[in-house]
Amino acid sequence: MSLLCAARFETSCRISVEHSPDSLHAHVELPDDIAIGPGDRVQVHGAPVVVPFGTSLVLDRTATVEIAGPLRRAWTRFTAYFDMSELYEVSFTPGRLA
Repeated sequence: MSLLCAARFETSCRISVEHSPDSLHAHVELPDDIAIGPGDRVQVHGAPVVVPFGTSLVLDRTATVEIAGPLRRAWTRFTAYFDMSELYEVSFTPGRLA
């Protein structure tokens, strides 16, 4: 176990995307037995999803889950406690984690 990453594994996931007048969202659902905590990372694999206005889409994909090690988890909690992080980055990468 390293200080930054405790475990890395692949799993199935379900993506729900909606682009309508009421909502613009993309949600990723992992299997129930996978608990995600502070500092953990989830990368969904596959081509980017394009949903035309007024529609929604549900897809099954594969995702790589990276469970945070003690150092990354502590840093994430520290920055959240002091609200030092006001910028949240959301990205979609069709490749795999390095």
